[in-house]
Amino acid sequence: MRDDTNKMEKKLVDYIQDAHAMETDVLAMLKSMISTTTDPEIKGQLEHHLEETKGHQRRMEECLKNHGATPSVRKEAQTLIAALAKGTTDKIRTDKPGKNARDGFVTEHMEIAAYELLERLALRAGDMRTVEAARAIKAEEHAMAERIDANWDRFIELTLQEAEILV
Repeated sequence: MRDDTNKMEKKLVDYIQDAHAMETDVLAMLKSMISTTTDPEIKGQLEHHLEETKGHQRRMEECLKNHGATPSVRKEAQTLIAALAKGTTDKIRTDKPGKNARDGFVTEHMEIAAYELLERLALRAGDMRTVEAARAIKAEEHAMAERIDANWDRFIELTLQEAEILV
């Protein structure tokens, strides 16, 4: 029985480390998106979510600390490499409004799925602090996805303006 407890603990820490690394990637992605966004309202929403994301990362650090663990250096490095590549691509690609929105929408749903899994694993492990953290973060991710979803027409409008296509 003790072996199962240790395996559950390791799996839970692994999921928390994944979530922390994911938030590291999202922080870099949001910073890149903010730097390439010219619309004040959209930029404000991204800046607001950047602050939320910093809080998500802190919450995952607290969850790791509760388990006597730290962020995974390997996972953090992998996400930073991916984020740097995306940041470079963001600077040179055209259609920033539409593609940033698309990437943000996909990312929010990936985060929702990750926190759904973390919540359920933490529940099975009896870690209610991580359950509560995952639920709270998941709610903020849903809210951001809804903000993106409410602005598709605006993203297309900005895309057409950027491309100097008047409709």
